[in-house]
Amino acid sequence: MLAACGFGLEAQAQNSAVLRGTVADSLSGQPLVGVSVGLEGQPGGTATDALGNFRLGGIAAGTYTLRVSALGYRGQVMPLTLAAGENRSVALALPTMALNLSEVTVNQPRDPNQSLAAISHIDKLLRPVNSAQDLLRLVPGLFIAQHAGGGKAEQIFLRGFDVDHGTDFAVSIDGLPVNMVSHGHGQGYADFHFVIPETVEQLKVYKGPYTARFGDFATAGAGEFLTKTRLDKSQVKVEVGQFDTYRGLVMLDLLGNDKRHLFSKKLASAYVAAEYLYTNAYFDQPQNFKRFNGLAKYTGQLSDKTSLTLLGSHFSSNWNASGQIPERGVEQGIISRFGSIDPSEGGRTNRTNSSAILTTALPGDAVLRQQAYYSRYNFGLYSNFTFFLNNPENGDEIYQTDHRNIYGYTGTYDRDTQLGSRSLHTTFGVGTRIDATDVTLLSAVRRVVTDTTISGRVNEQNFNAYLDETLTLTERLTLNAALRLDVFRFRYRDQRDATDAVSGRATAARVSPKLNFYYQLRPTAQLFVRSGFGFHSNDARGVVRGTAGDNVLPRAIGYEAGSTFKPVPSLVVNVAAWALHLQDELVYIGDEGVTESTGPTRRFGLDLAARYQVTTRLFTDLDVNFNRGRQVDAPEGANFIPLAPSLTSVAGLTYKAPKGFNTSLRYRYIDDRPANDEGSITARGYFLLDAVVNYTTKRFQVGATAENLLNVEWNQAQFATETRLRSEPLGTSVDELHFTPGTPFYAKLNVSVFF
Repeated sequence: MLAACGFGLEAQAQNSAVLRGTVADSLSGQPLVGVSVGLEGQPGGTATDALGNFRLGGIAAGTYTLRVSALGYRGQVMPLTLAAGENRSVALALPTMALNLSEVTVNQPRDPNQSLAAISHIDKLLRPVNSAQDLLRLVPGLFIAQHAGGGKAEQIFLRGFDVDHGTDFAVSIDGLPVNMVSHGHGQGYADFHFVIPETVEQLKVYKGPYTARFGDFATAGAGEFLTKTRLDKSQVKVEVGQFDTYRGLVMLDLLGNDKRHLFSKKLASAYVAAEYLYTNAYFDQPQNFKRFNGLAKYTGQLSDKTSLTLLGSHFSSNWNASGQIPERGVEQGIISRFGSIDPSEGGRTNRTNSSAILTTALPGDAVLRQQAYYSRYNFGLYSNFTFFLNNPENGDEIYQTDHRNIYGYTGTYDRDTQLGSRSLHTTFGVGTRIDATDVTLLSAVRRVVTDTTISGRVNEQNFNAYLDETLTLTERLTLNAALRLDVFRFRYRDQRDATDAVSGRATAARVSPKLNFYYQLRPTAQLFVRSGFGFHSNDARGVVRGTAGDNVLPRAIGYEAGSTFKPVPSLVVNVAAWALHLQDELVYIGDEGVTESTGPTRRFGLDLAARYQVTTRLFTDLDVNFNRGRQVDAPEGANFIPLAPSLTSVAGLTYKAPKGFNTSLRYRYIDDRPANDEGSITARGYFLLDAVVNYTTKRFQVGATAENLLNVEWNQAQFATETRLRSEPLGTSVDELHFTPGTPFYAKLNVSVFF
């Protein structure tokens, strides 16, 4: 029987036609990735790979209409007739066009777990992006807060998590990991300020632990950012705003449209970009914030089957900070809302990156992608969270440092296989990352170091491998199943000459299965059910010292059900009901040099995202996210998850035209939420309005942005902290809300010249 079945499949394959092709940008000739390709009236379909290639197999002889579509491009249809056993090749070029939501497709055949692809692409085109922080806000349901003068990584909130600086949300840019393991300030620290916002072309969002490509920190989700492969035009931009804010940007196309080349006579592009920002911000003490970013990128085809991407970047920043201030300090008139208890807070940081990506087409419709990267990173931060609680005379200032080298490699092998009339997409990936880090935690007085609490060397390595299979079970039902293995080697050497110095090494591993189903109810509606295991690692110092216990890699279990659908052609909706169980919220607290555990937690929620095109140029969008999270083992009334939001929402109205006036009005809302386990201290919510207007021509653009139009008094970062002020009696302390004030009304003008 098996022989007969095999013979039947072989005979069917011999009688079936195969259609192959390439899809490129009609202007630049660069291959387009992720373009939807299918035959009208036929089930299934595919998408172009990393080299712009596609393959449709198992096609019965006959006459068909080939349909090709991609967001931001004018779709194409091509009639064709295929004979039995024919192997046809076609080449297609798509011209760009204004955004049209009626062209949006709800499924992603090559990457089905990216169910927010359409939403993310629309947001990238429509939502104003004025800073690296705004890039993170493009993730539906993600909120951020800054509490160290703009120089430190943002605090992230997503799906009922206070992610801190990245413990449960993985971030990458062009394949470079942003999150830092065993960081001097906190586990998973993700400083995204080394990204120039104008260079970012695409965002891929994956909520939950359902995608095998992501390992450490990808519990609440992951965000992949991709920079442009080429510039349509060179640009010079100048911005001037309130609070002594100045920013300059230069983006230069190095090869131009005269088809100059570097490594071959094939298609190539190269550009450089640089930005400089200075601001004193809105605090009483001038922030003297300075930041420089530089980027160089080359993308080219070495041959018909091989492409190369080279990237180098450098970032540096230094600043003063007001820190978090106590409510009683403002109420008693000791300081204003924009004042500070310790004016010596602040810091400096820098990061240099290099990356090389080689993508090769192999026989058998396979693609091999290999990336090697290196980062050099330095960080120093002065903070004072408790004021005069521990040192009544000189204060409790601390100085945290982190100096590290990151070495990494990732390789993926992608292949499409035809099983009769069914298609199977296989991805096999391997990777490793090494972090060699020197970390310290020091006591200081007005930026003068007085004592050492922690000083050591961390060497942490992750090995990972995964197998991801996507199979079309029926004409409508697709299965995605995957298995991922992560192995960690922790090594820590204490460099203090102290009796409590501890050094050592440890190894831990985690296997993470994933199982997802997608059902194409109709061309405009897809249902999905997803499940998966994930984890986040803990700081090497806590692992070696044993304070992390057995939970070196606490497991996360997530599942969700939802749909992406279009009730009308110009409306795209994504909805998901989800749950996430975390084995132990155990993280390294860099502020104190200790590991803390809150035990297991449980969260569930509902996400809604809608994008609607009212007219050709008028768009509206809405995100609403409900979350409920609790500590599992804590008693009722003392089981809140501190700072975890329960309701967030953003929405906006955007008028977008190819030239002339464009404008956008948007709101952000987050509700009140408990700031401690008992809920006795409340972190206050806020409702903010922001606006953007600009006038664009072929050669220049002038514009203005306004944040917090209603000039609302709001708190950005908020914590329940036990502190003592200098004027308060010795031996006393107050546990109350401490906050960093949010931006008051803030206006900024910008002028750009294109050439």
